[in-house]
Amino acid sequence: MYFPCPGPHLAETARSADYASFILQADASGTDVIAFATAGGDTVNLIKQSSEFGLKQKGSTFPAPLTTTNDIESSGLSVGQGFIITQPFYWNLNEANSAWSARFSARQRGQSPSAFHAGVYAPARSYLNVALGAGTNHAQAVIRTMKKAPIDDDLIGPVAVRPVGRIHNMYILKAKSPAASRDKWDLLEQVGVESGPEAFRPLDEGGCALVEQSNNN
Repeated sequence: MYFPCPGPHLAETARSADYASFILQADASGTDVIAFATAGGDTVNLIKQSSEFGLKQKGSTFPAPLTTTNDIESSGLSVGQGFIITQPFYWNLNEANSAWSARFSARQRGQSPSAFHAGVYAPARSYLNVALGAGTNHAQAVIRTMKKAPIDDDLIGPVAVRPVGRIHNMYILKAKSPAASRDKWDLLEQVGVESGPEAFRPLDEGGCALVEQSNNN
């Protein structure tokens, strides 16, 4: 696997948004997997420029773990097809996701929800539900209750709240070909899934002070 690395020329590259030299380095390495640890406009530029250099036609695989559905939509499936991304939510993974996404889209002029939208809505709803059940809005009391047992969220799936944050499933999604897409937001298909414990670093390997504080309380 090859990670294109801008190195000392990062600032210049960011200004020009020209990743040609790094793409060519990755191609010349002979690897068959080129990972993009970028997001937003940088990823869109990398996707388009990689297509221009014909890397996919050569059989290269492109995992982009920080990429979102918005980046794939902005790139277009004609150049984005085949890219592999990871997300905790996609709008039609299951019936619950599809039903919530339809309500979201109806209020947002046809916009499909991203994992960012679901990632705000689901935790806020879980917090409010726990607060209602506990009969208190005291933040620390609510959070302690949330940490006691996994939360089964119909958008995100099983969620565990740890001292350093929540863990949940991460779905491995592959960008469709234009021919396989039924509409503007039909961009991805699920090709795999990792459970929360698989997708997130173990607590004893993170070196976070919050873990020690939690153990002492």
